[in-house]
Amino acid sequence: MIPQPTVLYVDNHVLALGKPACMPCVPDESGDPSLLDWGKDWIAKRFQKPGAVFLGTVHRLDRPVSGVVVFGRTSKGAARLSEAFRAHRTQKVYWAVLPAAPERTSGTIEHSLRKDTTHNRTAVVAPDAFGAKPARTTYRTLEVRAGRALVELRPQTGRPHQLRVAMASLGLPILGDLRYGARDPLPDRSIALHAVALQVPHPTLDEVLELQVAPPEWEIWDWRAVQDLGDPS
Repeated sequence: MIPQPTVLYVDNHVLALGKPACMPCVPDESGDPSLLDWGKDWIAKRFQKPGAVFLGTVHRLDRPVSGVVVFGRTSKGAARLSEAFRAHRTQKVYWAVLPAAPERTSGTIEHSLRKDTTHNRTAVVAPDAFGAKPARTTYRTLEVRAGRALVELRPQTGRPHQLRVAMASLGLPILGDLRYGARDPLPDRSIALHAVALQVPHPTLDEVLELQVAPPEWEIWDWRAVQDLGDPS
């Protein structure tokens, strides 16, 4: 059974939730409960709102990924949040568990990527290939134990499956990520990738929202950095 989302922040224009792994952000062909619908239900109950509840999707996480997701509670909030993501005025921090430590403890990975929408897969292609888009990810190793590594990932661009492809390009696919070369699935069919922190300009106030949520509470996320989450910025 998928755990319930957690409410990280709410005001008149914004709702921020901690998405459990394996819950879709928006309704899909599976018919499984989505984070969007959960958020609408929570708002309706919390604020005793009759009728349809508006909640605008401004970004997404892949279904097997957990972590911070923000929605706009008003059309103004959704539009301004969407623009902040498009203009790269956000900062995203992810954690991933790899089957071994990268050869270098930190670095930058730059690729040209192309999304195959038919097969829901992203590939590294030549920069001049049709549909190619540049992708840039920085990483650093936080901890190594029993052969595995916890790494911090900071995407500088927002391409589909960017972080998953970046780690696979090092020969270290994220644990559980069968689509990009992991050897074995995880028990809940998730992948060991978690959006731990997000900084985004508030849509109506002159301030930056600093949101964070700890990874799921199970063995694969049993690391010192996780136990003392602190300020990942």
